[in-house]
Amino acid sequence: MSSEQKKQLQINRRNFLKAGVAATFLGVAGVLKTPGKFASAANNYAVQYAAAPKGQWSKIHPVHDMGSAAVRYVEHNDQWLGTTKIVGKIKNISEAENATALVVRRQLGELGANGVGDKAFRGYMTQTARHPLNTAIGQAAVLIATPAAVSGKPNPDKLAIPDPEQMSMHIKDLGYFLHCDDIAIGKMPEYAYFSHHYLSLKDMAKKPMEECIEPVTERLPYVIGILKDQHLETTLGSTGYDGISDAQSFNAYSATAFVSVIIANYIRRLGYNARASHAFNNIVAVTPCLVAAGLGEMCRLGNGSLHPRLGFRHKAAVVTTDLPLAPDKPIDFGLQDFCRVCKKCAEECPAQAISYDADTVEYNGYLRWNVSTLKCSIFRVSNEEGVSCGRCMKVCPWNSKEDSWFHQAGTWMGSQNSAGASLLRKIDDMFGYGTEQILDYKWWLEYPEMYKIPETITIK
Repeated sequence: MSSEQKKQLQINRRNFLKAGVAATFLGVAGVLKTPGKFASAANNYAVQYAAAPKGQWSKIHPVHDMGSAAVRYVEHNDQWLGTTKIVGKIKNISEAENATALVVRRQLGELGANGVGDKAFRGYMTQTARHPLNTAIGQAAVLIATPAAVSGKPNPDKLAIPDPEQMSMHIKDLGYFLHCDDIAIGKMPEYAYFSHHYLSLKDMAKKPMEECIEPVTERLPYVIGILKDQHLETTLGSTGYDGISDAQSFNAYSATAFVSVIIANYIRRLGYNARASHAFNNIVAVTPCLVAAGLGEMCRLGNGSLHPRLGFRHKAAVVTTDLPLAPDKPIDFGLQDFCRVCKKCAEECPAQAISYDADTVEYNGYLRWNVSTLKCSIFRVSNEEGVSCGRCMKVCPWNSKEDSWFHQAGTWMGSQNSAGASLLRKIDDMFGYGTEQILDYKWWLEYPEMYKIPETITIK
């Protein structure tokens, strides 16, 4: 074929692809619409965007992938956080009162007796260094934890947003483009903000607490939840509390942090307020944000949430913003009934930190299963059989299996009612799911000589 013939072929192909008949043939005529224009209120900028059908989740994922669970939607209201009952006023808690901060401050009460508190403290202060991969990930994550990375002033030239639903789809597509595994938008619960945010967790080991915290004054109307899978094959190859468990956590936290920082920065460049909150610089309690966005229900792990497709095998970050958005609804996929009868995480928890109770109890104005976050944190930082722990994630029937039709059928049954939940738990046990270690998937190296906690440390 001559050069001229090749050129003519290229021209003809382009003309064909532009033609309406080609679009119909390719099945995309409904998507290829005339781009709409968003006129800026402050300047002459115009946004070119081919609008998707109303009600579509996003362009990259027209239908929200929630796995095989039977998902129902619930309304935002003052009596329920998703499917969790609110029974009183929920107080904004200080980030300095979370379990990890108490370990660093060595304020563990009777749980810290007989040298346990000091060992936990030494374990936390050396936790990252006790596994080379954790060190590598942690040092990279520090780069996106600075105040300049998570927040800033918005562009004074505010772009007009005439269609919040269309903008919401756009933000979701941006999240998927940045490799998050799921993303959704919720109404920001006011009580999900911390009352105080710590500036440096490790500073609290050597300075008075009042020098290490600042009040959280932000109040923005919307929250964008961002999820990242911690990796199925690694979970299958792990015991759940060996050396890789902390690296799984750090890796997923770093990934969501990266996405949240980019999305927040992007929104500020559109002229709106946006603050990224991630594991390394956070001003919110993440779980109620995820529940409000419809990315899970609160589960037996107290203040943890579980996603209908990813289960508990994920980490999250959020972006709070006043960008005009159309919030998604919280979801109900039967998890309260499931957790009420399953109890596998409680049975398999090496720290015995998770409640066996059938019913939830009141905690800070809402109902949840009781859980000792202190017992959990003490074990995680003191574990010398590895570094940290993700045993509950490993054994949960919602996320402990290969990606197969059998698993899909099981989670569908588990989302129906208590009888289905009980059957899923029995099948899970019968096949040994969650408690097995598939060595063919164990790709990482163990460093048992590094897992030991030093007897003394120097605080710098």
